[in-house]
Amino acid sequence: MENSIPVKNKIAASNHIKAEPFRKTSWKTEPHKHKQYFEIIFLTRGSGFHWIDGIQYEIRPNVLFFISYDQVHSWDIQTEPEGFVLILKNSFTERSLDNELPLLIQQVSRFPCLYTEEAPSLNRIFELLTIENNATSNLSFLMKEGLIKALLAKIMDSADVYSSRKPVRHELYETFIGLLPEKPAKMKVADFAALLNTTPQNLNAACRKAVNQSAAEVIAEHITNEAKRLLRYTHKNVSEISMLLNFNDTSHFVKFFKRHAGTTPLQYKTS
Repeated sequence: MENSIPVKNKIAASNHIKAEPFRKTSWKTEPHKHKQYFEIIFLTRGSGFHWIDGIQYEIRPNVLFFISYDQVHSWDIQTEPEGFVLILKNSFTERSLDNELPLLIQQVSRFPCLYTEEAPSLNRIFELLTIENNATSNLSFLMKEGLIKALLAKIMDSADVYSSRKPVRHELYETFIGLLPEKPAKMKVADFAALLNTTPQNLNAACRKAVNQSAAEVIAEHITNEAKRLLRYTHKNVSEISMLLNFNDTSHFVKFFKRHAGTTPLQYKTS
């Protein structure tokens, strides 16, 4: 166990996207985060387990994993894997003029693990993405953008979780969510609203529409999840974690954590 959670980076600073076959050399890894990118993994072969934020998921053929950059994950692969990895930086979606692309990413990111029966179609799209991975022509971005949108739409359709209603893009909510890992914990709703050039009322309304939670509840959930990661994956004690998350005193942090997690930090760490 480390004093801090290791952060890995598998994409060059100049690249916005990376698509490649799944590496067959890393069967077991230590828990780690990613450096500010969203990752999709599609495995067509292999067995074992994949841990995401302390939850164990079974690896079996035609499984999809979705890992946000604030999540901690590790592998325990037991038989040879085969599949693909897609890495997307925020800069890719910021460059995109397609309003539906960020919405689709937001939707699939709610499902850490999905098992699909659409393997041939998904496999073909991933193959095309790997072919286009190093393309630099004027139209290469549009081709990658179209393939990623097709991939995400196919995933949502095969999982039967895409709404039949016309999607509404919650831009304010998405921007708010993107700020949470970058800003100090315990910032108030009014502070985020000011950063986003809006009012607390508008930010609350955007969160209600997107996830049926208030902005304060979204912030509390983010802090609780980060506390869980630090408790589970580092040597830091409760007092040190309390300071990292900007609580005035440890007792306040303990009460906050118990209210939102249903147990004390120490009980969670030793469970």
